[in-house]
Amino acid sequence: MSLAHPLWLVVGVALAAAFLWAAHAASRRGRASALAYSDLAFFERATKLRVDPALLITLACAAGIVALGAALAGPRFVANLPVRGGAVVMCIDTSGSMRSTDVAPSRSEAASAAARAFVDAVPDGTRIGIVAFASGAGVVQPLTDDKDAVRDAIGRIPPPNGGTAIGDALVAAARQLPPSGRRAIVLVTDGVNNLGVDPLTAAQQIGLNGIEIDTVGIGTSDSGQLVPGTAEEATIDEDALRRIAESAHGAYARANDAGSLRGRLAALANSTTREKKRVDATVPLALAGGCVLAFALAGGMLAGRFP
Repeated sequence: MSLAHPLWLVVGVALAAAFLWAAHAASRRGRASALAYSDLAFFERATKLRVDPALLITLACAAGIVALGAALAGPRFVANLPVRGGAVVMCIDTSGSMRSTDVAPSRSEAASAAARAFVDAVPDGTRIGIVAFASGAGVVQPLTDDKDAVRDAIGRIPPPNGGTAIGDALVAAARQLPPSGRRAIVLVTDGVNNLGVDPLTAAQQIGLNGIEIDTVGIGTSDSGQLVPGTAEEATIDEDALRRIAESAHGAYARANDAGSLRGRLAALANSTTREKKRVDATVPLALAGGCVLAFALAGGMLAGRFP
């Protein structure tokens, strides 16, 4: 949080402290006068274990003064707020390497389950699209805010087969996104590109257009397993995925198992549909401080306990 005019907060605290001191002094004089003309034993019994209304009123007034001083100080803070009309496209790898079982039951099935977790976690109203890619890229679901339609589309993602064209997938996803607003691409892949447009070049261009790319690497690089039906080792290119994310203002995360993959995508569902905004708290603080002060003074006058 930052303050445009911090001196006003100091003034507010000083005035509140002065008010508390004056109220305390007045209260002491009142008690001394009452004791001079009262039965001490009766006074102690009458006040034992009771909350002093005058004290509550005094503290409320002091809090109101501090709040008004803080409002005049111009408080501002940065908050992560939901974005209305946000758009996210998930790019799901369906290349042959996604048949690997180093992530149980397989990389492909784990990716589909995680995509459903992503949809569940996205706030209502966010538009979601799906692009599947192997040797080429294809739109499985255009942008829509109908979550059921997206879930159905996840079931239509093709089975894993063929090469890996990550760059083509990024280009296809970017074409689905609107020209402005909060836009993001979530790429789920093992990152081993071998076909099509250069992924890094595509990511850099997409980033220049204000689109965020977050990458999630699925798989392991030291399991010793082979891609089913091939002599190729199941691995992951983390360096490539980091560079892609960094080129488009995004972040990279790795998922070694189905549970962590679901968790990563659920977290991304939240982060890609929110944005940091500077919020001015002057008016809320001023209203709160004024209301507290007004109610405290009014209550004190009605109760005959004005400090």
